Amino acid sequence: MKKTAKPQETAFDQVQKFYQFMNSNKLEVIEFSKDSTYIKLVRKHNYAVHQIPVFAPSAHAQAPAGKPAAAAAQVHGGDTIKTPMSGIFYRAPSPSSPPYVREGDTIKEGQVICVIEAMKVFNEIKAEFNCVIEKVVQENGKPVEPNGVLFQVKK
Repeated sequence: MKKTAKPQETAFDQVQKFYQFMNSNKLEVIEFSKDSTYIKLVRKHNYAVHQIPVFAPSAHAQAPAGKPAAAAAQVHGGDTIKTPMSGIFYRAPSPSSPPYVREGDTIKEGQVICVIEAMKVFNEIKAEFNCVIEKVVQENGKPVEPNGVLFQVKK
């Protein structure tokens, strides 16, 4: 009886098997070494950026009692841009980058003005109207709460 040769498994076939194993077991990293073969697969995270609209309060909006900072912002007659979610406020896309906006900048509708990190997702906050930034209220890298004032603006 003659033995037939088993087809040789290619490196690509091995990588595919490891990739399938990695996905089915929800692994972040997998390494394999045998003889002269070394394979390492690392899952690269793709942090999605979700666009969240920013709404300005209406002229008739009243600040709730017990929120003196929000009331003070509206008493001075200025409009504000508030955060739609809780998270960490960042003025720039990275620590070495310049801020999206500075005091005195003229902002156009749809322009990115900051980023809020929530649950490891970076959410771009865009202006809902044309305005001028009068004051940056929040400190970079600090937590913010929903409806917290981010910027005082002038329409």
